[in-house]
Parts: sequence; C-alpha cells; structure tokens
Amino acid sequence: MVCLGNICRSPLAEGILAHKIQHLDVTVESAGTAGYHIGKMPDERSIEIANKYEIDISNQKARQFSRADFDEFDIIYAMDTNNFAHLTSLAKNQNERDKIRMILNEIKPESFDSVPDPYYGGDNGFHLVYNMLDEACNKIITQIE
Repeated sequence: MVCLGNICRSPLAEGILAHKIQHLDVTVESAGTAGYHIGKMPDERSIEIANKYEIDISNQKARQFSRADFDEFDIIYAMDTNNFAHLTSLAKNQNERDKIRMILNEIKPESFDSVPDPYYGGDNGFHLVYNMLDEACNKIITQIE
C-alpha cells in the first residue's frame, strides 16, 4: 500500500487489509514515495478512524518505498495517480511494472480513480477514505482467499 507520506491513506489501507486477512499467510505493509515522515506514526485522524472499526494502526511507522519492495511483494497498490506514476518510473522491467496497481481499480477496473488525500480535508475526509479503502480491500480479499 503506497501513498505519498505514509501517514494517512496507506497506513489505513494496510491496517484494513491486514485486519481482514488475519487468517491468511499474507504480508501487508505500507510505504510512502516520499521520505517526509520516516519513522513517524500514522496521522492521529487515521488512527482514530481505524480504532472506530476496531483496527489498531498505532504501532505502524512510516517508511519510504524501496526498490527492494519490488522483490518483496507480489502486488503494490498505489493510492493515487501521482504515486502510481512515481512507482512506475522506479520499475526496471515489465515484471515490476505489472505488480503496480491502483487500489480503487479493484472496485471500478481501469477507472484509475485516486483515493483523495484526507490530510487537509478534516475528519470527514478520513471517514470517506476509510470507506473507499474498506470496499477496495473487500474486493482484494476475494482474489486472495
């Protein structure tokens, strides 16, 4: 799960999916394409909305996406088109590019809709983002179970 700073959208996506697939042998992590917040915990509003649904993301620490992630993970979900383009530019070959997907394409294939960044959008923005990511994660689960 990849967004820009790894404190709002991608930690929520990681937490939601990890919570839903606890019974499976699957690793879920999140990262940011920028290193603004390395080592910091998720935004308090992300933590609060996750807690509302009994998901604890407070132990997550922001990290920057690494080229090694292409080897470590089978699928890399981008939260928006800018991060999708950034990840694609980092890919060295078609195999790596094929791993990168837009998370909301799981709901509406080929739509390339972005999960809005809720950072400046107030608390309601975090609720909206949670609902979008929850729906996308439900679709992802149907593919891996």
